[in-house]
Amino acid sequence: MNCLVRVSACTLICGLIATAAGAETEATVPSASTALSNEGFKPLFNGENWDGWYLKLRSGDQEMADKVFAIEDGVVHVFNKNFPAEYNLNTGTNDTHGLFYTKKKYSKYIFRFEYKWGTRIANNFGQWQYDAGCYYHVIDDKIWPVGIEYQIRYNQITKRNHTGDLIRPGGADYLWFPGVDGKTFLHPNQGGKATEVKGWLHLVPEIDNFNALNDQWNQCEIIVMGAQYAIHKLNGDIVNMATNLKPAEGIIGLQSETAEIYYRNIEIKEFDEIIPMETFLK
Repeated sequence: MNCLVRVSACTLICGLIATAAGAETEATVPSASTALSNEGFKPLFNGENWDGWYLKLRSGDQEMADKVFAIEDGVVHVFNKNFPAEYNLNTGTNDTHGLFYTKKKYSKYIFRFEYKWGTRIANNFGQWQYDAGCYYHVIDDKIWPVGIEYQIRYNQITKRNHTGDLIRPGGADYLWFPGVDGKTFLHPNQGGKATEVKGWLHLVPEIDNFNALNDQWNQCEIIVMGAQYAIHKLNGDIVNMATNLKPAEGIIGLQSETAEIYYRNIEIKEFDEIIPMETFLK
């Protein structure tokens, strides 16, 4: 009888432990509503200094980096009034190409920020027009780094938006969702399928929901779940996607390249578990 009591008690206790463990595991996986909400975002840039970040230019000139990436009224201002209207255009040096990088590595998260264009132009503007970008999963912070890029770009000649284009440098890889032309993203809800593709530049579709040279802000959002997938959003719309990411984690950087640009409201929401891709496609 005592033995049966002990067995029953053990069974009860083990069941409670298993239930508690299951509840704890379940609690670490956010619901769809939580994943999609504005709750849980934390600022990465404090608007006052470079705590948590570091600056790097192609030239390696740290004094110049502080000038290129100026902080003004809580905003990062790239190529501010201390630079001329045209700076080192078509010289081939491009010494002020660079990024400001997080010191911390990230893997599963939603990273978002806002940007708008100014009027000053620099470096190889003739080739790439209004061009900057955001690199994520960076494992080598050289200029340009090994990671995956969310392109920020506007071609004023064709009046086409390129913000959200996927760029795959050497050392990085992913599967992509090509449309019929093989060059432009096709949303999986419209029949796009993750495919092994060649090339380093994978374009967003032509859209109207963007701000170019009108002094208005755009919101960029990058949803990344380790090696599983990345979703590029612009002003709330999904404009590009990739799966089977390599690398699977790394630091994050925002660029200086060919034109005056402002960055603000730089923030992140991290996850402990993979959120299914379908959560963000609804």
